[in-house]
Order: sequence, then structure tokens, then C-alpha cells
Amino acid sequence: MKRDSGIALVDRDEDGVDRAFRADVLKGLRQRQKAIPARWFYDEEGSRLFEAITQLEEYYPTRAETEILEARGKEFAELIGPGRAVVEFGSGSSVKTPLLLRAIDPAAYVPLDISGDFLRESAAGLAEKFPGLPVHPVEADFMRRVTLPEEVEPLKKLGFFPGSTIGNMVPRTAVDLLRSMRATLGADEGESPLLLIGMDLVKDCAELEAAYDDAEGVTAAFNHNLVTRINRELDGTMPEGALEHSAMWNDALARIEMHLVATRDIAFEVSGERFAMRKGETIHTENSHKFTRRSANLLLLAGGWTPEKRWLDPDERFSVILARATEQREAP
Repeated sequence: MKRDSGIALVDRDEDGVDRAFRADVLKGLRQRQKAIPARWFYDEEGSRLFEAITQLEEYYPTRAETEILEARGKEFAELIGPGRAVVEFGSGSSVKTPLLLRAIDPAAYVPLDISGDFLRESAAGLAEKFPGLPVHPVEADFMRRVTLPEEVEPLKKLGFFPGSTIGNMVPRTAVDLLRSMRATLGADEGESPLLLIGMDLVKDCAELEAAYDDAEGVTAAFNHNLVTRINRELDGTMPEGALEHSAMWNDALARIEMHLVATRDIAFEVSGERFAMRKGETIHTENSHKFTRRSANLLLLAGGWTPEKRWLDPDERFSVILARATEQREAP
């Protein structure tokens, strides 16, 4: 088994708290429309709950994307070629990643994730499935440029960003992420890297809302776990029982929004700072933007990537796009 113990690039204070987590939570709670970035869902329990969500009947994206990866392996191999280092931004799924690795014969696998324990667990599982493949987990916030392990520096790169996680970000942040991915993969240092990315598609409102408010309440538990994490890691006193999960389709912005809605007036502290919410006020915890072909292409181009090939599942619910890093230009 070829793997290492990983590289940790998360900035923590003397108490072991992620400084960026604290800063984002406090900044978000100070706003008139309280909001916390969705990336902070993914502590160990949040990562476990999300994996459970992907198995739900209502949650179609994982099944649809898996269908594409299972059916198109030969095309991936032809277009991507062997010998690349696969850099996965957010190393969540133990299902989808092996499908890609088996198809393209990579030279190395580098999972990047902000949840260290979950990262090392999933990396170890992949290393067992692919005993001859070097695996180099990196605990890092991939929203910024990440320095990759020196072992993979000379290799051609393929970025892998499944699951339509790009849809969790507002367009400005999504473009920034795509640009940081380009930098992480070394787009200006040699052969143009490739990016294989999942993007969910606009569809019927009822189907979308059901996918984010399942009958078993797993997505609600996932949303509430953010409060549990804040209370545990940031000395919070947020009353979880007074915050209700809500998921709604915002047609004007082409996105599902998840909120935690105060069911009564509440007051609480986080890291020694006091906050209050009136009944009906919300904390906006997640966006999940949905795309058309044109909006997906426009987003990728704005982030420095040129789409080369697009695949859909048989029911046309989800898309997987292969893009190549675009040479930077100063003019149209």
C-alpha cells in the first residue's frame, strides 16, 4: 500500500480551533441576513451525514453522476489519457472516485479536504482499493491555492470536483474557486491541466425541494449539525431546538436555499460574542445553484477553464464536464 499520513495546512489557534471557521461564523452572524458558508458543514459528523444523504431516494444527484461515470469510462480514458495525478477537491465519495481512477490509469491520487479525520479515512480506503497507486492526502482549504506534495509536482494534473459542489457558491465565489483550482494545478507552469467537474441541472421545483428536505430528516440533521459544531468548537450556546430546517427554490437566482429558521425569539453566544434572532429570522446555510448548458459554460470560462466535453445521465438531470485550463489573455 503506497500512501502517506497526509499534509495538514489548516491554520489553528492554540486551542486547536480552525481560525477561518471562527472568523466565518462570527462574520456571518453579525450580518443583517445571517449566513454561514456551506463548507463548514463538513466536520466528521457532517461528512458522515452527507454520505447518508447521497443514499436517499429523493437525492438524485449522486445516482445520476455515478451513472455517467460508470457509462463513460472509455471516453474519459481517451480524452484524459493515462499517467496524470488526480487532484480531488473535497475527497468525499468512496463510490465515484474509484470509477474515475479505474478508467484513466492515473500516476497518483491527491485528495484535498478541510475535514482531516474524514480525509485520512477516505484516503486510506482508496489506498486499499488501489494498492499500487501513490495516495497523498492533504488537509487544506481548497478555496485557496494549495501547494501540492512535491512527489506530484512533475506530473500532468487532472482536477476532479464531483457532486456539483460548485453550485454551493455564489457566482463570484465560484469563479474565485475555479481560478484557485487552476493555480493549484499549476496551469501556468507546464502542460495545461484538465478539470472534470459535476454540475446539477435546472429542473422541476418539486423534485429539487424534495432532494434537500427528505422525508427521513437526514438533510435537516445535516443542517442542524452545523449548530452542534459551532456550540462544540466555538463555545456556542445556540439553541438547536429553536432552529428549524428549511429548503426552498429561488427561481430568480436558479438555486435551492437552505436556512435555519428561528421558531421563537432567541439569544446566544459564540466565542464570547452575543447575538440575537427574532422569530422567523434565518441563518442562510447553503445555496445549491442549478445550471443550464450556457450558464455552466459561462461560469467555467470566467474561472479560466474552456469546456471540451459534456455528458448527461439518461434522464438528463445532471452533467459532468471536462474542461481545459485556458491560457490567460488580456483582451477578448
